[in-house]
Amino acid sequence: MTANRTLMNVQVDALMAQGQGNLAVRLVPSDAQATLPAFEAGSHVDVHLPTGLVRQYSIASAPHETAFYTLCVRHESASRGGSRYIHERLRVGDTLRIGTPRNLFALQPAPHSVLMAGGIGITPLLAMAHTLERHAQSFELHYYARERRQVAFARQWLKGFVHGTVQVHCSEEGQSIRTQLPARLHAVDTTTHLYICGPHGFMQHITAQATALGWPSAQLHQEAFAPPASAQAAPTTSAQTDAAFEVELASTGSIFVIPVGQSIAAVLQDQGVEVSLSCEMGICGACLTPVHAGKPDHRDTVQTEAEKCGTSQHVALCCSRSHSPRLVLGL
Repeated sequence: MTANRTLMNVQVDALMAQGQGNLAVRLVPSDAQATLPAFEAGSHVDVHLPTGLVRQYSIASAPHETAFYTLCVRHESASRGGSRYIHERLRVGDTLRIGTPRNLFALQPAPHSVLMAGGIGITPLLAMAHTLERHAQSFELHYYARERRQVAFARQWLKGFVHGTVQVHCSEEGQSIRTQLPARLHAVDTTTHLYICGPHGFMQHITAQATALGWPSAQLHQEAFAPPASAQAAPTTSAQTDAAFEVELASTGSIFVIPVGQSIAAVLQDQGVEVSLSCEMGICGACLTPVHAGKPDHRDTVQTEAEKCGTSQHVALCCSRSHSPRLVLGL
């Protein structure tokens, strides 16, 4: 069974179009006496839809505005059901259940921050911009969209910030990420931090360019909204190269065989072991578990390469496998 996690009831207080194909959803406590948990910029929540689906959405509103959370969801043509439901069926007044905010994309102390968003990846970066502005910290935000009409939160960009600058780049105007990198990326220093959120190709390109320019990995931060397209497109190909392996639970010594075609999480749940699950795609971090022994085959997009190669490793139970015959897990 899935480990119990605190869930709260919230009500849809407003639905607002934010550029073509984007819908902002404002959530307030269902109980007028209740309060929403505090959160930090970069946080996301698990949204439990009435259809049984659970989806992760970043909080775009300012952390100091504690009366509500604002999410923003793009209507994806290849929706797995979440964005389709929100755009087509969700209504003001509806009640949803959400989890406590989690943050795998936190701001780091720095004299200057560079925020780079692709498409709907703007949502966590908007919350970051609000936080940096509130604390009078220098930043620049670069927002890349295909067309001007697809830009979300346009009023905020027109209003601007006192302590930060905003540049909106549109591909149809010849300002794509491949033709217009921020000048700051070419001025590498040891204190500026770079935050990237958007489609996999967008983040991969920026990360590769920044690395080639000499940016240390410790100053690069990114968050994925979906696994790489290659990971979604050919599951059977990866299965052909997989092999069965064992997992051992450090707390009990119990050993389970993980066959080809089944995840660690699925096997453990079938055996009655509590596993915390959410996205089941390796993009949210809910099921990251300490590894005491063995060599994981990491397939998540949550952890950095440094974390995946470190001495104190965690493995995503929903998608990763093992290079060694047995993994000993901190469960």
